[in-house]
Amino acid sequence: MPEAPAPGPTRAACWWIVGASEGLGRALAKRLDAEGASLILSARNAERLEALAAELRDARAVVMDVTDPASVGAAVAEARPVDGIIYCVGLYTPMSAREWQAEASVAVAEANFIGALRVLGAVVPGFCARGAGRVILIGSLAGFRGLPGSIGYGASKAALMHLAENMRADLRGTGVSVQVVNPGFIDTRLTKQNSFRMPSIMSPEAAAERVHRAIRRRRFATSFPYPFALIFRAGPLLPLRLFQALF
Repeated sequence: MPEAPAPGPTRAACWWIVGASEGLGRALAKRLDAEGASLILSARNAERLEALAAELRDARAVVMDVTDPASVGAAVAEARPVDGIIYCVGLYTPMSAREWQAEASVAVAEANFIGALRVLGAVVPGFCARGAGRVILIGSLAGFRGLPGSIGYGASKAALMHLAENMRADLRGTGVSVQVVNPGFIDTRLTKQNSFRMPSIMSPEAAAERVHRAIRRRRFATSFPYPFALIFRAGPLLPLRLFQALF
């Protein structure tokens, strides 16, 4: 049975952006607002959310800490109803296994992946009951294969990307669609922690344009920027020693 049409980023659609206070999430909120979408903006920083909502045409802030089940429950109740949800959380701490920071690595995984399970677990059943809804997960090129200095982050994004595949299989025929978008390096306060050269790094606005394009095209998986993304897409086909030698 084919999937029923789901709302796109139009004036009639209400999108919930989780991780909207800065970086890609903030830029994506502005891009969707410019097209006429209604928005619900979530993150932990209430001040930044309120300031962003005030800049936009039709947006409201709903403070949420994805690592806190009570906060998620309250936000889900306040945010309903929505046509689609974009999980754009991207906590990142550069870290090698040689200098493993246990608490920091767990915090990254909690925000990037476990938080998605909490939020989506509260939202997706409602989409299924209604027979319509869209789920957009923001993965990462770092999720395709293990990279140096990426303890916590790479594994959490790989898990999120795997989750998207699980959901795509389970939700076929329900009217609920799932997409995963995997960006490369984006110029944010988090990537400014990196001491290495970041090939093909993009501004948040340029990355948001690519995510917006992916949402409109509705293809299940999108990775960018090209051709940098080709290295990662081909990564699972290469011997691990060769792939890691490239980095």
